[in-house]
Amino acid sequence: MKDKNRLDKIGIITKRDNDHSQEFIKKNYDYLKKNKKKIFLDKNSFSLFANEKSYSKEDILNSCDLVIVLGGDGTLLKTARSSSKKKTLVFGVNMGTLGFLTECNHIKTFDCLDKIFAGQYFIDKRALLRVTTYRKNEKIETHLALNDAVINQGAFARLIKMNLEVNNRKLVSFEADGLIVSTPTGSTAHSLSAGGPIVHPQIQGLVVNPICPKSLSMRPIILPDTRQLTITIETQRKEESALIGLTLDGQDMTILQYGDKIKFRRSKRSLYLVRVKNKYYKMLRTKLNWGI
Repeated sequence: MKDKNRLDKIGIITKRDNDHSQEFIKKNYDYLKKNKKKIFLDKNSFSLFANEKSYSKEDILNSCDLVIVLGGDGTLLKTARSSSKKKTLVFGVNMGTLGFLTECNHIKTFDCLDKIFAGQYFIDKRALLRVTTYRKNEKIETHLALNDAVINQGAFARLIKMNLEVNNRKLVSFEADGLIVSTPTGSTAHSLSAGGPIVHPQIQGLVVNPICPKSLSMRPIILPDTRQLTITIETQRKEESALIGLTLDGQDMTILQYGDKIKFRRSKRSLYLVRVKNKYYKMLRTKLNWGI
């Protein structure tokens, strides 16, 4: 990592619909200008300022020392999926409702930034999931996910038959409404709602969680993230409306076909969140009402 006190190039990433937060975006811009930072604005915010150009999320993450994400968890999830090999620091400001991943709310933003620019922070490294889909032995696409990848279907309430391999060795064939493969970060998201465990984000594992399996003995399992998981779709759907989909972080979806193989492994890339305080356990108590 570079010197903590040398955060000179700062990116700003915002929600696509940022009408309600434009004044706050301008305050962040003015704050950074006052602190003599070079600012990189995304495509959603550059038009608020004269003589500024826009940058893609990928360009911002590749060019900046610190990226400020103004939005909710959804905005941060989208940013994470654009992560590059560069160890760019990401500071999340909650402009939404729940805010599991963001560091602070908008009221405390500039107090937090003062501490960050003074070097008073630590880095919360989060694992990313790499998901690659193969069809007839050809790679179709590869994506990253911070929370999870979910296999399920739409209109029809039918079971999906899947085969699960770990490092090319068969673990189990099973039928279920779907399957969630989650990172530790995503263990408090969809997987938790489907009966999965809460996993501390520093645990190096992947949660494999069947959704409403046919067999009552099929329970969630945590596997080392050094393993590669392969799911083969063994169910063939003839009805056009009975599509099976692969959804990443609840945002991006790919339609799957019979025989498709989906490979999951921990990515070589990571998300480097900036923290001023360690609030993980407080988050469990206050936002999940864990143990209350």
